[in-house]
Amino acid sequence: MLLKLQNNFATLANTKLIAIILCSCFMYVGELSAEEKSFADKINLHGFVAQGLIDVSGSNYVDDEEGISYKLTEIGLNASYQVSPNVRLAGQAVYLNGGNRYNEGVRIDHLLLEWALFNNEHWQTNLYLGRIKNYHWLYSSTRDVPMTRPTIILSQSVYFDGTRDMSVGGNGGAITTRYSSESIGDVDFNVSVGFSPISSKQTNLLMGSASTGKLTHEEDFQASIYWRPNLSPWKFGLATTIADFTYKRGKNDVFQEGMLALERIYANAEYQGELWSFSAEVVQEKKVLNGFLFPGFISDTTGQGGFVQSRYRVSPNLQLLGRYEHYYADKNDKSGKILEVSSNGAVPRYFGYQNDLTIGINYDLSSNMQVQFEYHAIKGTARLTPVLIPDPATNKKENWDLWALQFMYWF
Repeated sequence: MLLKLQNNFATLANTKLIAIILCSCFMYVGELSAEEKSFADKINLHGFVAQGLIDVSGSNYVDDEEGISYKLTEIGLNASYQVSPNVRLAGQAVYLNGGNRYNEGVRIDHLLLEWALFNNEHWQTNLYLGRIKNYHWLYSSTRDVPMTRPTIILSQSVYFDGTRDMSVGGNGGAITTRYSSESIGDVDFNVSVGFSPISSKQTNLLMGSASTGKLTHEEDFQASIYWRPNLSPWKFGLATTIADFTYKRGKNDVFQEGMLALERIYANAEYQGELWSFSAEVVQEKKVLNGFLFPGFISDTTGQGGFVQSRYRVSPNLQLLGRYEHYYADKNDKSGKILEVSSNGAVPRYFGYQNDLTIGINYDLSSNMQVQFEYHAIKGTARLTPVLIPDPATNKKENWDLWALQFMYWF
């Protein structure tokens, strides 16, 4: 009964959000005709095309079969319209093909109404409604645009590709507030509530092709605070995520009805200098599984991960990058031995962790063209899909690597 009420509430909330956005647009129709600015002055259109090659040796990260793949495609179009001085509409649609990293196809990353609620010398508060963006993690608000990412593939310890569409944003609302002063600097506080639809394809990606049921993202609460001291190249942040999921069993399903509760805590720091930049982010995630594998099954684990990354600008057009990251599916089983024993040897211990050493090169061909190359040396397979029932038949190697080359054009 409670689950039914939650689903009805989520549907009603989503409908109300759409209605609010549409009503807000109609409220300003009269104002548009009275303003001097033309439609062309108020709308901004931008887009990007990114295509590359990727070669993975030793895992099914991109393809079940090894070899060079063209599945490194990102095409996007984003637009914004200034309805009034305080109201803006914005959205982005993308086509992605990343093989097993995420589902191939078109999706709406965000489609929102932004309302500047309050603005004075020290305070600025904005409200967002619709399919909102995730502003909470260090790179969460820029990961959907390829040329704004530091690497083609972000750190999987924090920015797991398997949940990319849910992590980019969700259907709901958000409030962001910034306080600025010479004594304190800039303090940003962000809060959001929402949920993301999960398609059957994405369910199969996360749970395996044997899944025939429906995975539902019931609710998602996120909050973050960032502080940049006055005139400082440093920025520091803390964030949290609380999310609940349910699974409804399908016909001839290998899985049972289930619930997943997920709690994450993030801490990060970033330095932006003239030649050097530095960033680091750590996450601890508590996962409680109830059901899924068999009736009465309960799993309560706490994973840990993070990365340190540095970039150096050799010239105005050329940057070099180095990054190290680690991830443990269970902080009390960092070697994966308990995982292997509890599965009677069916799941090798290297599915309990994943470490990645990355080097990269970024070269600007012009003001709107860029090429990136990177190489990853990886130990462990904890961040490969599917996540509930690992695939050791395909991923037989503890040590594997990949390289990726991608060309980007934007307008």
